[in-house]
Amino acid sequence: MKNNYICKIASLEEMNKKWDYEIENHPESQSNWIIWKKGSIENFKNGDIIPYYGILDGKIICEATAMLNPRCVQNSDGLVKDDTVYLSAFRTVREYQGKGFFSILLNFMLDDLKKKGFIKATLGVEPSEKINKSIYEHFGFTEYIKSSKEKYPDGTVIDVDYYGKAL
Repeated sequence: MKNNYICKIASLEEMNKKWDYEIENHPESQSNWIIWKKGSIENFKNGDIIPYYGILDGKIICEATAMLNPRCVQNSDGLVKDDTVYLSAFRTVREYQGKGFFSILLNFMLDDLKKKGFIKATLGVEPSEKINKSIYEHFGFTEYIKSSKEKYPDGTVIDVDYYGKAL
């Protein structure tokens, strides 16, 4: 099954398709997703992000985004700079979770970012997301950087712990 799986940097067309999927599948918070889509597309066009997609048999099944510019990241101090990239938007379509597809994508992404000259990657996780935190630790994100709060477009505020790893 993984023979038909590819990892790549997404095109604008693929981004629009994936964002429309997320908007459709989050009716309770659709306004946030619409705003996030607009910002993501703008940041992509400006060269401030690199979206990475995992595609199985032509279907986008997972994604992750590298944020290259501090203005694209809340609480960016210590998380993004010339040689440090912030990773976000880790998502896998439910039916493909736990099957190793995201691991392949994350390794592809980290290898690509290292080739582009980045020496460190950072990410954020809500303290209550124990499973995600253990996954990130498994991939080496064990350097605690700081804790802070992030705000969604609708005003929701969340706690976030930030971690890093050398590439």
